[in-house]
Amino acid sequence: MPIAKITHKGQITIPAEYRKKLGTDIVEIVMEDDKLIIKPVRKLGGALHKYAIKNKPIRDIIREEKEVIGNALSEKHIND
Repeated sequence: MPIAKITHKGQITIPAEYRKKLGTDIVEIVMEDDKLIIKPVRKLGGALHKYAIKNKPIRDIIREEKEVIGNALSEKHIND
């Protein structure tokens, strides 16, 4: 059974034989009790649907994201 080390950045290497069997380089990670389950994701829409912002124009979403990023950068540099 292969063993992997988690780096200080939270990364692990999945052995090549398993990556080939996944058939994709996008995975979903689910925790069940004390186990991590790695599932292949072949359609991003399905995996990301819970994060979708519905009934809002994309222009508004982009504007809001730019504001949040700008505020975060301002706060970081004010506190430095």
